[in-house]
Amino acid sequence: MSNRKSALSRANLGFLLAKASQRWNEELSQGFAAAGFASVRPAYGSILIPLFEEDGLRLGELALRGGIAKQTMTTMIREVEAAGLVRRKPDPADARATRVYLTAEARRFAPTAERVLAGIERRAAAVRGFAEMQGVADWLRRFARI
Repeated sequence: MSNRKSALSRANLGFLLAKASQRWNEELSQGFAAAGFASVRPAYGSILIPLFEEDGLRLGELALRGGIAKQTMTTMIREVEAAGLVRRKPDPADARATRVYLTAEARRFAPTAERVLAGIERRAAAVRGFAEMQGVADWLRRFARI
């Protein structure tokens, strides 16, 4: 019998990442709902976080910073726009391009998102310590190429 762990087990890194992501998203959803923002889905982070960093990004740049395909971004933008968190406007410098802007509702949501995320990060750091969590975050950035 081999000492090598099977890739087809709960010890598989991909399985663990997926479960950690599910847990993270569950905590986000619960925190958002408790603060009165139940309609904000964790998946919106691929749009909102880059816009919180720099509002008014072009769709292509937003897709790049969010780490998703342009076609997927377009679909997601429609959903986040329907939720009242962003609006699209033509780019004044290029009529073929579209820029995406946060709405007042998104700005009202920002402190809640900040508080909920900080709480989850504190709980995550308590598991093994802040320095180890930073090491994991560095590895995730490199692996995800962001």
